[in-house]
Amino acid sequence: MSDNKNKELNNTSLSSSASNGRGGLAIYWNAFKTFFKIGAFTLGGGYAMISIIENEVVERKKWISKEEFVDLIAMAQSCPGVFAVNISIFVGYKLRKTPGALCTSLGAVLPSFLMILLVALFFHQFMDLAWVEAMFRGIRPAVVALIAVPTFNLAKRAKINLANCWIPIVTALLIAYLGVNPIYILIAAVAGGYLYGKFIAPTE
Repeated sequence: MSDNKNKELNNTSLSSSASNGRGGLAIYWNAFKTFFKIGAFTLGGGYAMISIIENEVVERKKWISKEEFVDLIAMAQSCPGVFAVNISIFVGYKLRKTPGALCTSLGAVLPSFLMILLVALFFHQFMDLAWVEAMFRGIRPAVVALIAVPTFNLAKRAKINLANCWIPIVTALLIAYLGVNPIYILIAAVAGGYLYGKFIAPTE
């Protein structure tokens, strides 16, 4: 009797896992489809994808937590390569290791590849059209908003306050006006965080 109950519990667990996109082969298709949709419908790419990825991966699918998402963005920014693709690889690897990473990265890259291929084939014909130029004039301000909203949300989750708000401000000024390589900024941030955690935080 107890064996039958255990089997029923296992079957229920597997069905629940599959329905959430975490069980069986369905997760690979679900992961590919999710990032294909993100790649196909995000204007601007890169940082403009953050809010859409968060909505799909954190809020709807619940594949990772909000805290993990903030850490993931930091890692994706620190690694070489395309930012959005780095995020997709990290999420896919967390879901199903290397096969999952391949599915999510392919889903993220394929829409852009197909669109750019079409644009390259018909570039001159497209850019000479007045409605295309007008469309891009309308898209640019929207892209700014798509980047600004997730930046504000990340600042709240990273606990930016009056005591440490100088860090992102100084960082932005160094990059924008002095042309400092972001890699050096990241190295300095890692070193500063390590020293703070080792010597200052324990005394607070």
